[in-house]
Amino acid sequence: MGPSNSGLILRSASNSLTTKRIGRLVFLLSLCAFFAGIRPAFAKKPVATLSVSSKTVNFGNVVSGQTAIQSITLSASGRSAVTISSLSISGSLFTASGIATPLMLNPGQSATLTLHFYAQGTGQYTGVLTIASNSSAGNITVNMSGNGVAASGVLSGLSCSTSSFAGAGTDACTVILNAAAGSGGLAVNLSSNDSAVAVPASVTVPSGTSSASFNATVSAVTSAQTATLTASSGGITETFAVQLSVATAILSVNATSISFGSVVINTPATQTLTLKSTGASAVTVSAASISGAGFSVSGQTFPLTLNAGQSASLYVQFDPASAGSASGSLTITSNASGGSKTVISLSGTGLPHEINLGWSAPGGSDPIAGYNVYRAVSGSNSYERLNSALNATTAYSDTTAQSSVNYEYYVTSVDKSGMESTPSNYASVSVP
Repeated sequence: MGPSNSGLILRSASNSLTTKRIGRLVFLLSLCAFFAGIRPAFAKKPVATLSVSSKTVNFGNVVSGQTAIQSITLSASGRSAVTISSLSISGSLFTASGIATPLMLNPGQSATLTLHFYAQGTGQYTGVLTIASNSSAGNITVNMSGNGVAASGVLSGLSCSTSSFAGAGTDACTVILNAAAGSGGLAVNLSSNDSAVAVPASVTVPSGTSSASFNATVSAVTSAQTATLTASSGGITETFAVQLSVATAILSVNATSISFGSVVINTPATQTLTLKSTGASAVTVSAASISGAGFSVSGQTFPLTLNAGQSASLYVQFDPASAGSASGSLTITSNASGGSKTVISLSGTGLPHEINLGWSAPGGSDPIAGYNVYRAVSGSNSYERLNSALNATTAYSDTTAQSSVNYEYYVTSVDKSGMESTPSNYASVSVP
């Protein structure tokens, strides 16, 4: 019985150890599984992705000798920057511009690539653009195609420099082809549905060019209307509308009033007044009349006709005959719309003549109390004293002189005792 029980105990101990080892192994395997599950969240490899807005570009029909342009957009996405290392194109008539390589685009950034197709002759042409980069999608290819067509030289447009007229005038017009005209040129028929606008019967677009010019002659109308110009060739028709309105005569004047300020008597002051025809029709100025003492107008004879855009000058003068304020008006009569009379107010102040005299104080030690100023009409010995009290300075202004008179002046000094000196030298003054 003893040996048999001992064997059972050993086996039981051996089983217990095995169970513990198995538990540790299961725990370690669980830890490995845990870390294996979380490691991808911390160690994902950065990915750079490049995409294009279109992988197929069709330029359509392009006239031989001309270039067509289209654009595509390159966009970066993913978790890392995209580096575009090169751009290559197969097909000699296709080119690209707008991007210099190498070019790095951060996620979210984009760039525009411009593609060109030059039609050299006629026929179908294809090309392939290859965009090399570190994109996870690998290199990207864009298929390009275009169709070269011969220049057809057909009518494609009619335009004029002015679409509205008020009154008579000339409108410069042009017929336009979609390409250069072929040998012998292209004849284009012209017409107008309104007799107020005259055009030639036809115009020829010379060979090798795509346009030709002609003039439309516009006449004045008495009521508003619309003229339609028509160009036609080869079953194609193009039109252009011209609005016609009634011409008006408008007279513009550069001032509504003229102030001459202060003007010395018999010393004329002149200002210029500008008249201008700013309407679509000629202005006829029939008269320019003036009122008010001392005012006059000159410079034009009447009637005076000013065509649209023309101008003329009037010279308005103020020559006061006496001191004091003066007012007047200039009335311009014309056929201008909105009022046949334009009135310009005039104003000015006449100032008396002023003769300013000056002299040097006499030498000596005798104190001078002041001076007396005497005046007489030239040729007369009737001198009168001008100052009512002694003049304290060596200067005097005579404001009582009359126009067109010659005067002679002299000065005396008076000392403290009231003794007056002999006269100074004489000064002669002529008043205008």
